[in-house]
Amino acid sequence: MTDHIDLSDPYFLQYHDRGMKKWQGFIISEHATSVNEENERVHKIVPQKRKMTFGEIGQILEFAFNNNRQVVIQLEIKDAEGQYFDDTIGFIEGFDELGYIVNDTKVHYDEIRNVELFDFRKWYNV
Repeated sequence: MTDHIDLSDPYFLQYHDRGMKKWQGFIISEHATSVNEENERVHKIVPQKRKMTFGEIGQILEFAFNNNRQVVIQLEIKDAEGQYFDDTIGFIEGFDELGYIVNDTKVHYDEIRNVELFDFRKWYNV
């Protein structure tokens, strides 16, 4: 075995080095960031919204569908800790006898707890 390294080898030509001499600190900061993001996701609490009647839900969804408006839907589904999942936000793409399709997600009629029109704000009005 020789101590000579052939730099014309395709491995060395395609290898992308980050150019860091002390890479362990970089890995630790990346790991800490990912752990913090996961903790925020796990400990996020979605507040319970008012339970709406089927009539109220139908009126808002019909208006949104006819006027091409985005909706915010809270489902009556909870996770293992009893917390609500994130709201489903998007346009109503269609519907059938079982429910609506919002951004390629099927939302059944009996799973809807609350629905609102999405309050779209321009970045310069915030």
